[in-house]
Amino acid sequence: MSAMPSLPVLGEQNFRQLQQLMQDASGIHLSSNKRSLVAGRLLKRLRHFDLDSYDDYLNRLTHPQYARERRLVVDLLTTNETYFFREFAHFEFLGQWLKGRGGPLRLWSAACSSGEEPYSLAMTAAEHTRGNEWSILASDLSLSMLSLAEQGIYDIAQARYFPDGWLHRHCLCGVEDMEGRMRVQGWLRAKVQLREINVVQPLPESIGQFDVIFLRNLLIYFDSEQKQRIVRNLSEKLRPGGLLFIGHAESIHGFNLPLRPVRPSVFERL
Repeated sequence: MSAMPSLPVLGEQNFRQLQQLMQDASGIHLSSNKRSLVAGRLLKRLRHFDLDSYDDYLNRLTHPQYARERRLVVDLLTTNETYFFREFAHFEFLGQWLKGRGGPLRLWSAACSSGEEPYSLAMTAAEHTRGNEWSILASDLSLSMLSLAEQGIYDIAQARYFPDGWLHRHCLCGVEDMEGRMRVQGWLRAKVQLREINVVQPLPESIGQFDVIFLRNLLIYFDSEQKQRIVRNLSEKLRPGGLLFIGHAESIHGFNLPLRPVRPSVFERL
C-alpha cells in the first residue's frame, strides 16, 4: 500500500509573512498560537492552485494579479462562527431598553459577519420599538460575508435560537429546493444597510451617530492600544445615553473612555 501524502507545513517564516499581510490589510495581529488554525484554513487554497507548499502560495500572493486572492486570505482568517441571537442576554436587555421608544433610532452592527447579528437586531427593534422609525447599519471587513448577509438566507436549524413566534413573523421558510432554509423577510432586510468598513481605520464621517452599537467578539484580535483606539472611535459615534455592547469574553477595563458600565459587557455613553 502506498503511504498517505504528507501535509505541507506552515513554517515560522511563512507564518510571519501572513502575520504581516494581516497586519497591513486589517490591523489584526495573528498570535503565534493561531498557526495551526491558519494552516488549516489556507490548505484548501493550496489545493485549489495545486501547490505543494505554503511558500509557493505566499510567493504567488506577492504578484499584483493576485490582489483578489490576498483579500480572500483576509476573509478566511477573520471569519468566525456566528448565529442568530448569540449571547441572548444582550438581546433581552436591548429589547427592554427599546421598549416603547419612538424613532428615529439608529443601530450599528460593527462586525456583522454573514448577517445573523444585524438581522437579530432588526427583529428585536421590530418587536419592541414604537412605530417603524429605526434603521440598522451592518458593516464588516469581509466582502464575502457581506454578500451572504445581503441574501439573508440561513439554515432553518438556526431558528432554534429565536424567541417564540419570531420565526413566522420575521422569516419565510423554504419549500422544495429551498427546504431546510429560511430567509429574512424582505421588509426587514430593507431596514439593514450593508457596508464595508474597517473599524481599525478612521471611520467615515458619513455614517453619522447611533443610539446602539454592537462591537462583539472582534476586540479579541487586537492588542490593548488598538482596542482602546477602536472603542474610542466608536464611542464618538454614540449619542449620549446610547449603548455599546461588546462580547462577554472581552474587556475594556482600564480604558479612559466616556462610557459607564450598565450590565456585564454593556456600556452607556456619557
